[in-house]
Amino acid sequence: MSSVTAGSTRACFDLKSATLPLIAVVLKTADLAALAQEMETRFGDTPDFFDQDPVVINLVPVADTTDPIDFKQLAVLLRSYRMQPIAVHGGSAAQRQAALKAGLVDAPDITNAAPLPQAAAPVAAPPPEPAVVVPSGALVIDKPLRSGQQVYARGTDLVVLAMVSNGAEVLADGSIHVYAPLRGRAIAGAKGNEDARIFSTCLEAELVSIAGVYRTSEIPLPAEVLGKPAQVRLLSEKLVMEAL
Repeated sequence: MSSVTAGSTRACFDLKSATLPLIAVVLKTADLAALAQEMETRFGDTPDFFDQDPVVINLVPVADTTDPIDFKQLAVLLRSYRMQPIAVHGGSAAQRQAALKAGLVDAPDITNAAPLPQAAAPVAAPPPEPAVVVPSGALVIDKPLRSGQQVYARGTDLVVLAMVSNGAEVLADGSIHVYAPLRGRAIAGAKGNEDARIFSTCLEAELVSIAGVYRTSEIPLPAEVLGKPAQVRLLSEKLVMEAL
C-alpha cells in the first residue's frame, strides 16, 4: 500500500476571479427573422468581423414582451457570426428561465457599480477628448479593425470608435467618422454621394476616397493634417484636406 505524506501533494487547479472583455448584444425584438436580416445587413460583408468573442445578451429592452424568444436559435444565429453567447442579462423571469434551459447563464446586474473612492488630493484634469457625435442611424463599430477586415455602412454613415489598422478598409454610402487613428483605407460616398466626408482624430490613411475621387499614400498627406484631427471633403471634384 502506498502512502502520501500530508502537504506533499500538488493542487491540480486553482480558482480565481477573472474579468473578461465581453460584447453586449442588446436585444430589441423577439423576432429572430428580423434580427437575422438586420445582422446580415450590418455584418454580411464582413463575416470575420468577430473572432469568437464572448457575448452577453441584454434582454432589458424586451423584458415586457409576451412573445417567446427561441434562445437556442438565437445562439445559433450569433455563432454564425463568430460570436459565443454565454449569458443573458435582465429580462423577465420567464425569459431568464428559457435562457437557462438553452444553456445560457444569468449574468448578475453590472449596472450598480460601487462608487470610486475619493482622491487623496486634487488631480489636474486631462485635456478634453474630442466629442463623439454619432449621426442618427449610423453604423457604429467600437472595436479595432485589423488588416484584411472590411466594414461597409450601406445607406448610412459609419462611426468607428477604435483604430483602423493598415490593410483594413471602411466604406460608407454616407460619411465616415473615425475617433481614433485612421491608417487603412476609407471610402465615403461609395455610391456617389459628393457631400460625404471623412473625419478622423488622427489621419494617417493609406487611401481616402469620396464619390470615386481618391488619393493614395503614394502622394504623402499634407503636413498640416498628417497624424492630426482632420477632415476630407470633395470640392469641385478635388479632395480637400483640412485640419480640425
